[in-house]
Amino acid sequence: MLDSVVTVALTSALNGLSERQRAIADNISNVNTPGYRAKRVQFEDALAASVRAGSGAAAATTGLSMEPTQLNGNNVNLDTETLSNIETTLRYQFAAQAVNGEFTAMRTVLKAN
Repeated sequence: MLDSVVTVALTSALNGLSERQRAIADNISNVNTPGYRAKRVQFEDALAASVRAGSGAAAATTGLSMEPTQLNGNNVNLDTETLSNIETTLRYQFAAQAVNGEFTAMRTVLKAN
């Protein structure tokens, strides 16, 4: 059960969301840094493909935002980062609850035996 597609996919999602949270934190901390380009973390498409293939394992990739820059070359938009942070936090909480549900089910099965 620890290596089921669901468990592996949830772990991949948590890892990707954690990486996204770090990127958002970097972006916010560099909101006034001239020339800084915002980071964007993607993993959802790779995760969906991996689940369809029966694995669930997927790695996140980090790229630079292609959004327009300000006069100083920085393209961090604090509103965008704030909304992304809220969405990422909610997704992380949901995935963590799902993992907890998986372990609760496993504990129940082990106690029954």
